[in-house]
Amino acid sequence: MTQVFNFSAGPAMLPPSVLRQAREELLNWQESGSSVMEVSHRGDAFRAVATQAETDLRKLMQVPENYHVLFTHGGGRAHFAAVPLNLSNPTDTSLHLVSGSWSKGAVAEASKFNHPKVVGELTQKDGLDFMVKPVEEQIDQRAAYLHFCPNETVDGVAYDWLPESGKVPLVADMSSCILSKPIDVSKYGVIYAGAQKNIGPSGLSVVIIRDDLVGRAQRNTPSIFDYNELATTGSMYNTPPTFSWYLAGLVFKWLLKQGGVDAMAEHNQAKAKCLYDAIDNSSFYQSRVHPACRSIMNVPFQLADPSLDDLFLTQAAADGLVALKGHRFVGGMRASIYNAMPLEGVQRLVEFMQDFERRVG
Repeated sequence: MTQVFNFSAGPAMLPPSVLRQAREELLNWQESGSSVMEVSHRGDAFRAVATQAETDLRKLMQVPENYHVLFTHGGGRAHFAAVPLNLSNPTDTSLHLVSGSWSKGAVAEASKFNHPKVVGELTQKDGLDFMVKPVEEQIDQRAAYLHFCPNETVDGVAYDWLPESGKVPLVADMSSCILSKPIDVSKYGVIYAGAQKNIGPSGLSVVIIRDDLVGRAQRNTPSIFDYNELATTGSMYNTPPTFSWYLAGLVFKWLLKQGGVDAMAEHNQAKAKCLYDAIDNSSFYQSRVHPACRSIMNVPFQLADPSLDDLFLTQAAADGLVALKGHRFVGGMRASIYNAMPLEGVQRLVEFMQDFERRVG
């Protein structure tokens, strides 16, 4: 059987060694005679899993002591609502940078709970998608928070700069870039991420929130969305997604064995360079994102002749290169090359792209 490389944007591929360990432990976890999915989340054995997962994530990201780490239900969209409910009042203004589909969705959801104001939007530079820094005057220091998405999964737009928000808490949706490179957590008020890209399977989210921002939730905030409730109960206000949490813990251990986030950054840069070089050195393929704003996690690209898209996808799949179809909002192709994607997978894709161009271009 041809080796398959899964370029799905999420749920995304997981490290094979993690899947093998989960398979081996599935029916008899820790010699208990049960699956990890069957044990009590309040028992000592699973609490040890939860504690170790938080410890390892804190180590990977160097999370300061004055931050809570929460493991919550749902994906990133859940926190489009949870963030305004926890950080603002109905009369407050929230500030937003809109660089693509997901940050646009955060604005729409925030409008149900406060008054969102867009202070920066995706524009064009040299005919390509480009994100401009907001000027200081646009950042109202009375705002409840400033929200942005440093890596847009659909659009392939990323930031190589950090918004300067002054005293306004900075909130980042890192669903598709968390753990892909080092960041300074202390610069943020809240970081949240759906797990299904760089952390584990879907159904779990991680929230990293500064202590002083906990306990501000609106009165009508559902308890399951209240960050203070989750913090005081160790993310176990109700039964958490235990299997996803367990797998996330295995991924954190895998990352540590690979050398941590610094090693992942080098790995991811090498993969992205390999793929972008192939696109830029061809007239058959193109990227619509300015080089200064290109994601190293999600690489959308287009064929010069869109009528060949279906043939490209069919032949790529036959060659073991799957889930390359671009998002329905954008079209074309998209290769998501998260932490678990090996360089070999990207090299195989580039070889296929070059061969396809020779044959049909």
